[in-house]
Amino acid sequence: MAGSEVGRADLVVGCTVPLKAHYLKRVQERFPEVRLEVFPDIREAEAVFGRAEVWVTYGMDLTEECVARMPALRWVQVFAAGVDRMPLQELARRGVVVTNARGIHGSQMAEHALGAMIMHSRRFLAFAGRQAERVWDRGIRVDELEGKVLGVLGTGAVGRALAVRARAMGMEVWGYNRSGRAAEGFGRIFSDRRGLEELLAGADYVAVVVPYTPETRGLLGESELRRMKPTAFLVHLARGGVVDERALVRALREGWIAGAAVDVFEEEPLPPDHPFWGMDNCFVTPHVSGMSPKYSERAMEIFLHNLEVYRSGRGEWLNVVDLEKGYWSVKGGGRRWY
Repeated sequence: MAGSEVGRADLVVGCTVPLKAHYLKRVQERFPEVRLEVFPDIREAEAVFGRAEVWVTYGMDLTEECVARMPALRWVQVFAAGVDRMPLQELARRGVVVTNARGIHGSQMAEHALGAMIMHSRRFLAFAGRQAERVWDRGIRVDELEGKVLGVLGTGAVGRALAVRARAMGMEVWGYNRSGRAAEGFGRIFSDRRGLEELLAGADYVAVVVPYTPETRGLLGESELRRMKPTAFLVHLARGGVVDERALVRALREGWIAGAAVDVFEEEPLPPDHPFWGMDNCFVTPHVSGMSPKYSERAMEIFLHNLEVYRSGRGEWLNVVDLEKGYWSVKGGGRRWY
């Protein structure tokens, strides 16, 4: 089945992101020489595998087998930040440039994290339960965020956006990153194992927003969760494998921590029999913290910029992924692939 086709001429771009008509029109008007073919499923896109130089994807459907059947592939634009499900080694071997949508999730994910923290502090779920029971209960003890310490694991775009909002609420904000470099909005920065342990022991709230890489898999396990305060609250928005779910279940059941808001899981959709569903101190959302009505517009701006760089050979790529590390990085002061 053929996909919808925009433009005519010498550059074929395959796409499995469901772009709306006005986005297709923008591509056609700005790049009339580009033929953008949009498919509802990558299995229906096989007809263009042999000709596509560029592929636009959310990153979950572009397998190593697909890449092997794309001899002309030179660049992949991912309309998401995470690339952990992509065949990065094969793409690196082929010399394919991969760019992602880093930076477009900051506002919505920061709001999601802050909302979960306010919900916990002000006991909104407890009051919702009383409302359902038609019970007027002023005995529920509430708290406030002002003066509390927020530890943010990951000081990238999402972490910085959260730091700005948390500081506006009167919180003290600490950050954790791999390099130990200072980051805007954070009063203290921690790195390495000892630094992580110190942050966890001192924070009232911990937000996990690190990229998913071999280094961050299992970043928080039993040992780390036991170092947190029994009154601490965890907000997990990274990737399922970053936090050991079995250890987190124990932490919630046995009171190592007070509660958690979890948006990402090792298995998605979360199985109906998973313990998280039945826990009063675990707030579950179905991997929606990055969603926003402005998402596609922001991702399209990155794609159009990079398409201009690809076609003209001038300017710098935005959000090039280091295929060895598995996330975006900066080298030499510019945004580039290395």
